[in-house]
Amino acid sequence: MDQRERHNDPQLALDAALVGHQATIWTALPGIIQSFNASAMTCVVQPTIKGQIQDKNGNFSSVVMPLLLDCPVFFPSGGGCTLTFPLTKGDECLVVFASRCIDSWWQSGGVQERAEYRMHDLSDGFVFAGVRSQPRVLGSVSTSTTQLRTDDGAAYIEVNPVNHAINLKTSGNADVNVGGSITAEAAGNIIMTAPQITLNGAVTINGPLNQGIGSAGGGATLLGPLAVTNDVTAGGKSLKTHTHGGVQPGSGNTGAPN
Repeated sequence: MDQRERHNDPQLALDAALVGHQATIWTALPGIIQSFNASAMTCVVQPTIKGQIQDKNGNFSSVVMPLLLDCPVFFPSGGGCTLTFPLTKGDECLVVFASRCIDSWWQSGGVQERAEYRMHDLSDGFVFAGVRSQPRVLGSVSTSTTQLRTDDGAAYIEVNPVNHAINLKTSGNADVNVGGSITAEAAGNIIMTAPQITLNGAVTINGPLNQGIGSAGGGATLLGPLAVTNDVTAGGKSLKTHTHGGVQPGSGNTGAPN
């Protein structure tokens, strides 16, 4: 028996009733993803806070909460674009429970009648991925830029809100496949550093092209035709205006370059 039942105190009785009512209201819980259904965009989640049950003698014991099934996943999106993540088993998340039954909306979308009159129920959870406990916090979180990154920090795209610099770093390949055009506007420089840069397709350069000598010695290899409207200078010599000495005017041709 609850000790409060031994006292004839209406306030204690009311407080006990309110606490009991609050215990049936679910708002949000941290959880661990058990599986992810990419085609349905839903997760099965294990709540990480244990529940309590009371036996007939009034004794309480802790129990693992049941799995939360078919929880819709929140991915940031809008205007026809979405940022998705490859959710895997073991990822931590926050499950937020709707105040009313979501079944009809989830199945049909739009504005629907409630299929059931349950409220703040464990059946109506939404998964917000990315919440982390202390053992799983990210290392080297940038405090000056916005990043889309891997957990180990080996690859990221970042935007600096102060100098507006955009940086991309990866220990793997950087592949760009487009059916249209790529437009990049920068008041500063665009710098690409890689062991090899391969351009597959027609390349148009509206401006000077300078070939420097890097740490690997520099050099350029053309595997296709090169059409240049303006002059080309190589080794300080103009392709359009340079002359050759030691030749006699006439109808003959010079030999091949050597």
